[in-house]
Amino acid sequence: MTEPAWKEIEAFRPEACVHCAWTTAPRFAYDSPEHFRCLEASQAFIGRAAKLGLQQVLGIGTCIEYQLGPAPLVEDKTPLAPQGAYAESKNAMRAWLEEEAARQGFTYSWARLFYVYGVGEDPSRLCTATINKLLRNEPIVLKTPKSTKDYIYIDDIASALLLVLEERFAGAVNVGTGQGVTIFDLAQTVAQLLNKAGLVRPAVPEVVDPLGYVVADSTRLRSLGWRPEFDLRRGLEAMVREQQQRV
Repeated sequence: MTEPAWKEIEAFRPEACVHCAWTTAPRFAYDSPEHFRCLEASQAFIGRAAKLGLQQVLGIGTCIEYQLGPAPLVEDKTPLAPQGAYAESKNAMRAWLEEEAARQGFTYSWARLFYVYGVGEDPSRLCTATINKLLRNEPIVLKTPKSTKDYIYIDDIASALLLVLEERFAGAVNVGTGQGVTIFDLAQTVAQLLNKAGLVRPAVPEVVDPLGYVVADSTRLRSLGWRPEFDLRRGLEAMVREQQQRV
């Protein structure tokens, strides 16, 4: 890992830190011990930065810290049950931040991101991979068509994080739309935008997704005044245009 530019950071003496650094490459295993090395490096960084007078730290968490079930996930009600090194290390970072904030006197926020999509994402991710396959007139067979996720466009995530900072919100907050979308409906929306609806079909038999329903209760975020600018169709339209320009 690259050593932080401490000379410049100390000269700048930041009031707030948005901590996004982690290993999240699409092909990187969620159960890799590398995530715990990210945890150690992150704790060391925040611990030192806090001594410069930080007033606020916003950490980035994940929706899979929760115990998943058939209902929307609520910050102060849904139990936490992180599975795998990625979710476990993220949850450990949140717990450490909470203790460190109390000890050093800064405000901490923990933004649990749901299913991020948008222009510029890795080609292996669902939305971009679906668009590119359909542009090549390749059929798409969905193994888990009923799997339901909360997809949030990258621009809406940025506005949510900015609002959390501006409001100096303390504690955990879901960064999701509160709307669940099935994999089948997402793929069909892309196909309709490209006039290729006949290329999408469910697998026979279908496969059960262990993460079959992951949807945010977005009440807490919306209480700060946040509203998404992109519904799924608008977000996918932007991605389709971008990919068409690449062809």
